Amino acid sequence: MENLLNNITPILILLLLAVTFLQSGIDKITDWSGNISWLKEHFAKTYIKKFVVIAVVKLLILEIIAGLLCVAGIYILITNGENSVGLYGAILSCIVLLVLLLGQRIAKDYDGARTIVIYFIPAVFCVYLLAN
Repeated sequence: MENLLNNITPILILLLLAVTFLQSGIDKITDWSGNISWLKEHFAKTYIKKFVVIAVVKLLILEIIAGLLCVAGIYILITNGENSVGLYGAILSCIVLLVLLLGQRIAKDYDGARTIVIYFIPAVFCVYLLAN
């Protein structure tokens, strides 16, 4: 219980990131054709339109790994207070969010980019908390 209380802020942020990326990954898997269709249209006027499918596959893998690292990080933080796995999950989450941000900027979807920044702020804060 002491580890939970001592690490409650990074645990809550890791939980936010885990929910975000695992749900996103599950959504991509369960509605693959719908996601690909929407993304092809979203990037139709960009130079990455030919790479949508491979980009989604890579993004899906990164999201699932980030989400699982966050879940494992929560468990390890609670059980023995060790924070390295959670730190790796938070760092990978930041990288995934930066990739998503780049995609939104390329598509000139500035509202979408702004939304990603809302997730990026707590992710970077989690990195800060776990790295110090």
